[in-house]
Amino acid sequence: MFRNSYDNDSITYSPTGRLFQVEYALEAIKQGSAAVGLVSKTHAVIVALKRSAEELGSYQKKIIRIDDHLGIALAGLSPDARVLSNFMRQQAMSSRMIYNRPIPVSRVVSAIGDKAQRNTQIYGRRPYGVGLLVAGFDETGPHLFEFQPSGTVLEYFGAAIGARSQSARTYLERNFEQFHDASLEDLVLHGLRALRDTLAQDKELLAQNTSIGVVGLDLKFTLYDNDDAREWLEKLGDVGSTRGRQLPDEPEPAATEDAPVTDAPPPEETDTVEPIETDA
Repeated sequence: MFRNSYDNDSITYSPTGRLFQVEYALEAIKQGSAAVGLVSKTHAVIVALKRSAEELGSYQKKIIRIDDHLGIALAGLSPDARVLSNFMRQQAMSSRMIYNRPIPVSRVVSAIGDKAQRNTQIYGRRPYGVGLLVAGFDETGPHLFEFQPSGTVLEYFGAAIGARSQSARTYLERNFEQFHDASLEDLVLHGLRALRDTLAQDKELLAQNTSIGVVGLDLKFTLYDNDDAREWLEKLGDVGSTRGRQLPDEPEPAATEDAPVTDAPPPEETDTVEPIETDA
């Protein structure tokens, strides 16, 4: 992407119907460390990879509790996520004070979607440079929503955002049929496996860089950080990056009828030249 005469603000369309400022905000999400969310019939889980700016610095916060039944994972600009999380807390508090009930997950997600969309219509504002995975549980069950800077909010069975998140999405697409009936432990392990696939080749999941948030039936939103996350990583076992290698518990590709696997050497090449058909 490059600078052009149509990206000076977020309200001017290019001739092709694009809002470049919004697209730049989506690129900011891809620069953040990965976050993964998935949902079963009883629980919603979000896991995130924390990043340290330098060796002497602390790890940034990736999962934020909003209410007893609601939490978010972020990828992108952390200050923008802080502003949105404070707004969501205000909405949750207002619901409890006015209606004496937890705010429905879909309502609070729609509220931040409307807030973000206004920035694409008013001159002098910029889109939020952060993506959120919103996990919650209300009277209709567990939910997982993805928020984008354009104001788009979509509900998913499993979702991933951030750097190298496509690898996590590939894992989720291959295994999403198991999520619905999965136990809480299995659901968390699925999330950690998907997060592990986003690691760089020389990295691994550690208690210091892994955050886990769970919420569900008869379970308030609970955050596992640092030493609390160590127990889940021990259950996972292999915490290293899977790039370029095959895990021990993964079966080798099965042979097909067209290409059977044999120990026979390949046929020797010959210098025979096949005749060339022409239209003459």
